[in-house]
Amino acid sequence: MKQINTESEHPCITENSPSSISVKSTPEIEKKFVHSVYDAIAPHFSSTRFAKWPKVAEFLSSLPSGSLILDAGCGNGKYLGFNQDCFFIGCDISPSLIKICLDRGHEVLVADAVNLPYRTGFGDAAISIAVLHHLSTENRRRKAIEELVRVVKKGGLVLITVWAVEQEDSSLLNKWTPLADKYVEEWQGSGSPRAARLTSSPSLESIPESEESAVSAEMKVCNGSEVLGDLEEEENVKNQQEYFVPWHLPYHRAEVSGASAHALATGLATKDDIKGAVIYNRYYHVFSEGELESLTNGISNARVVDQFFDKSNWCIILERTQ
Repeated sequence: MKQINTESEHPCITENSPSSISVKSTPEIEKKFVHSVYDAIAPHFSSTRFAKWPKVAEFLSSLPSGSLILDAGCGNGKYLGFNQDCFFIGCDISPSLIKICLDRGHEVLVADAVNLPYRTGFGDAAISIAVLHHLSTENRRRKAIEELVRVVKKGGLVLITVWAVEQEDSSLLNKWTPLADKYVEEWQGSGSPRAARLTSSPSLESIPESEESAVSAEMKVCNGSEVLGDLEEEENVKNQQEYFVPWHLPYHRAEVSGASAHALATGLATKDDIKGAVIYNRYYHVFSEGELESLTNGISNARVVDQFFDKSNWCIILERTQ
């Protein structure tokens, strides 16, 4: 792998962004169920992340010799240095994962996907592999895409992959915990289609106050509620995109007096003596068909080069046009 001096040849300079502070401000759900979790499970997580996805490998191999590739959300750095003829710089929100990368000799730094610490047009290409589904609002997911486009040169390519709601192994969904509806509006925003569906059903407060009309109205509500409830339950399952996905950290890999002990004490994790593991929940927003592309609609300096479904992931390749 070629090494690059980021301080001299390619200084990393954060450009002022027009995005609002609220978009860059990390929601509590991400702090608790993404950042804290990956810091706690980093060594075990890293030991399971070594195989390269063929589509990602194909993309990296196709880039010209000498390209500077930015990996936003690099994890344990399994793609850093994949193409020996290119330069790589990685960043991740988890200091624990970044330490693993540093120990492997990679060029990395701690950074947020919605506020990348590179000047505009810094890299020749960028990748974001299995990252955006950990961002809990539509605005933050869109901002992360805008940042990926911003930091590559004109003509530069960006590969993004996210987990799909259309899982090839549908039994996996039974192992995930759907997030309670009452939290979705808070995390997604009242303007989201999902939140709109949750707030559109009539409330009991609309029942008339007079006794006669109240009885009649209540009967209608009760009679209709059974059918409506079944339909809404079926629709919610169909449209469910917010999940907690468990990570089983074996007892022998857990830090007895460290992060896991603190997580158990604070309720961030639970113990499963049958499986002999500490269970952490990770937040995921799984993407539906067309959703990833729709997030790029307002980005005027990028065009879609390709989009595809691969191994239960939605993937898109963008090109910066100006």
